[in-house]
Amino acid sequence: MRILLFTGKGGVGKTTTAAATAIRLADRGLKTLIVSTDAAHSLGDALALPLTGEPSEVAPGLFATQIDTQRRFEQSWNQLQNYLRRLLGAGGAEDIAAAELTVLPGVEEVLALLAVRELAESGRWDCLVVDCAPTAETLRLLALPGTLSWYLQRVFPLHRALARGARPLAALLGRSGTVPPDAAFDAILRLAEDLSGLRELLADPATTAVRLVLTPEAVVAAETRRTFTALALYGYQVDEVIANRIIPASDEPMSSWQRAWIRAQEQHLAAIEDSFAGLPVRRSGYRDTEPVGLDALREVADQLYRELPGDDPTVLVAGPALLDVTSVGSAASPEFKLVVHLPLADRKDVQASRSGDELVVTVAGHRRVLSLPSVLRRCRVESGRVSGGKLELLFVPDESLWPQA
Repeated sequence: MRILLFTGKGGVGKTTTAAATAIRLADRGLKTLIVSTDAAHSLGDALALPLTGEPSEVAPGLFATQIDTQRRFEQSWNQLQNYLRRLLGAGGAEDIAAAELTVLPGVEEVLALLAVRELAESGRWDCLVVDCAPTAETLRLLALPGTLSWYLQRVFPLHRALARGARPLAALLGRSGTVPPDAAFDAILRLAEDLSGLRELLADPATTAVRLVLTPEAVVAAETRRTFTALALYGYQVDEVIANRIIPASDEPMSSWQRAWIRAQEQHLAAIEDSFAGLPVRRSGYRDTEPVGLDALREVADQLYRELPGDDPTVLVAGPALLDVTSVGSAASPEFKLVVHLPLADRKDVQASRSGDELVVTVAGHRRVLSLPSVLRRCRVESGRVSGGKLELLFVPDESLWPQA
C-alpha cells in the first residue's frame, strides 16, 4: 500500500500533478484511488468528470472521490454536538444559533484526513493519491493529529473525572444538562485514538510520502523550502519535488520578456536543485492549453515520469529519521548527542526548550512537542547549536537521576 500526498502553494498545479500521477499508477496496473482533502475541490474539474462522496471508477483501475465531510460530521459528532447545543441553550442562545455555533472550526479538515485513513485501511486499493490543500492549510492539518492527540490524552481524562464528580451537584441544582455526558467524552476519546492511528499511518516512511509541487519562482520556492522544514519537524517524509509550469526553450523567435522568464526560471531551477539536494526534482513544462481531462493529464504524466531514471511513482526515497541519539562520551564520562533533522532550517528561526521529559522545538512559528528517549530523561542539556540543517543538543547525566556506580 502506498499513500502519496501532494501539496504546494495555491495555483502551482498540485491538483493537476496529483491527478496525472494517479493516472500513471492506474496505467501501470495498480488499483488507484485519488481523493481531495482541499475544501475548495477542483479534482473533478481537472478530471472533467462529476465526482461524488463515494469512490467511483473513472478509468480502468482509477477511482476518484470527493469526501463529504458534512455527512461524516453528522454521523460521528452528533453526541458532542447535542451536548454543546444544550449548553449554549442554557446560556440563552436560540436553537438555530446554537446549531450554527456547534460547527467546530477545522473539524471538516480533520474528518477528511480520518476518511483518508479509512480508505487506506479498507484494503481496496494498491495506491492512494491525496490532493491536499495549499501548503499553509496542509501544515496545520498535518500538525493536528499529533497536537490534538497530545492534548486529548492529557487533559480530557481529568475533565471527565471532574464531570463525574460534578454530576450529583448539578442534578441537585437542576442543571444536569450543563455537565458533559459520558457519550460526549467517549466521542472525544475515540477521536484521540483515531488521530493517533492516523499519525502513525501518515508518518510511516515505508507507506506514506509527501510530494511538494512548486513553480520556479522566488516567492514560491521560498515557501516550499519552509514547508519542507516544517514537514520534517512534524515527522513527515518528503521524497520528491515537482517543478511545474516550466517555460520551454524554443528555436522560434521569442520576445524579450519570454527570454527573460526562461533565464529567471533556469536560475531558480538551479537553486531548487541545490536546496533539495538528494531528492529527485521532476519537471513539467508549461503547455499551450490547460491540461483538463484524462488524455491531457496522461500527457502530463508521460512528461513527469520519463525525465528521471526509474519512472515508478510508487518508489519512496527514504530520508533520515527526525531524531537520532548517539553516545559521544566514555564509560567513565558518558555524554549523548541528540540530533533533530530540520533540513533547510535557518538558525535564527529555531528555538528549543526542555519541559520535563519532553523537548519543545519551534521552527519559524511551527511547534512540536517531542518525547525524549528514556536515556536522555535522566540527563540535562549541556549545550546546543544549529548547523547544516540539524539541531544538535549535547546531554550529560543529571547526578540526581543517573544511576551511581
